[in-house]
Amino acid sequence: MANLTPLPAARLLGPTEIRDLAARLGIQPSKRLGQNFVVDAGTVSRITAMAALQPDDVVLEVGPGFGSLTLPLLAAARRVIAVEVDPKLAAELPATVAARAPQLAGRLEVVAADAARLGPLPGEPPTVLVANLPYNVSVPVVLHLLATVPSLARGLVMVQAEVADRMSAPPGSRTYGIPSAKLAWYATVRRVGSVGRAVFWPVPRVDSGLASLVRHSPAEAAAVRGTAGREETFAVIDAAFSQRRKTLRSALAAWAGSAAAAEVIVRSAGVDPSLRGEALAVTDFARIAAASTRGGDPDTINMS
Repeated sequence: MANLTPLPAARLLGPTEIRDLAARLGIQPSKRLGQNFVVDAGTVSRITAMAALQPDDVVLEVGPGFGSLTLPLLAAARRVIAVEVDPKLAAELPATVAARAPQLAGRLEVVAADAARLGPLPGEPPTVLVANLPYNVSVPVVLHLLATVPSLARGLVMVQAEVADRMSAPPGSRTYGIPSAKLAWYATVRRVGSVGRAVFWPVPRVDSGLASLVRHSPAEAAAVRGTAGREETFAVIDAAFSQRRKTLRSALAAWAGSAAAAEVIVRSAGVDPSLRGEALAVTDFARIAAASTRGGDPDTINMS
């Protein structure tokens, strides 16, 4: 059910306010940190609406920057945990919220940390990931958070348009690869929108895309994974795509010890070794990983 409760007002940030904040703090956007700040209030309002937050949701926001997206998120959720790697921005965010939405300040928790190395979080566990992610680390951050924050049930992330395509690509498509397969271990990912480059400061050279994530239910996760472990499955995915144009028999040779051993394992998993990695779903990779742990017993090989 949608949140029909009137939301407390928050004075959103625009280009002038963000540049004034940056000048006062002596901050220049960092290429190393992948900092491109959203300066359009309409864009952050749209993202918040698309996230379909419920009144009891606890949001995990990565890279809040000056607080453009944080402010509308605070108005829509019960709590926002904002993880910011830049110490100046992390220190300033509570003051910005207190000045522009004092009635919402108690909902904010700021964590000064690198989201790619994030450990246990304070207070209630987050339920939703909503973030404008740095282009250069977006997929590793999402994978890390899905692995280490099991309470995250869904998410909406803004990333580089090409990355959004790769994150949500189905097997067999041109953009399907390691990010698509590994994310599918945890969640169903869909491309749900586009964002032009003009809403950022500084303006990036590429457009952005919005990707939604819905974590698998326990039954769905069991169907995807079977008896395979994550590390073993991810090792198969990495090997299969390390030589993208080669068949599984050849691409998995180093991983299995030889091409012949790879063929035995792949066949025992019920997968055709003449296929390429781009044709396999995560369930196929998991079956290959499980077959490798039982040694690819030739007696179990399915030759059909």
